[in-house]
Amino acid sequence: MEKILTFGVFDYFHIGHLRLFKQCKEFADYLIVAVQKEEYVLKYKPDCKLLYSTEERVEILQSLRDVDEVVVYETVSPETLETIDFDILALGEDHRGGRFDVVEQWCNAHSKKVVRLKRTDGISSTMIKNSIDLDLSENACRDAGKDLE
Repeated sequence: MEKILTFGVFDYFHIGHLRLFKQCKEFADYLIVAVQKEEYVLKYKPDCKLLYSTEERVEILQSLRDVDEVVVYETVSPETLETIDFDILALGEDHRGGRFDVVEQWCNAHSKKVVRLKRTDGISSTMIKNSIDLDLSENACRDAGKDLE
């Protein structure tokens, strides 16, 4: 049985994430989803507004039919990969350069296959966050105007 591994924050869960997991299952029978630790995300993106804690994101992912195992990680690195039993690493088509090149080289040196998966057009966590922020700002402005009436 082949195992495939993919990484992400998976905070604003959306159809693109679900399709990513379905794509992964086309390459392997067993899907491992690595969720980035909340403290690590906030350390490097202090302005990031996480909707769910690490534990809540793990719980959400564990409930999905296509996900066989969920692990928590800090950063995508050879050190992290060494702790996970997998055969294939699934990266996004835009995951190139820097640490992604390093982990791809590690995979090649350790007989692990790397696949690049297509993103779902028209949806991303950033789009959702921006939409929510815009909606909240518009509502705040509208509600503030009521106080002036």
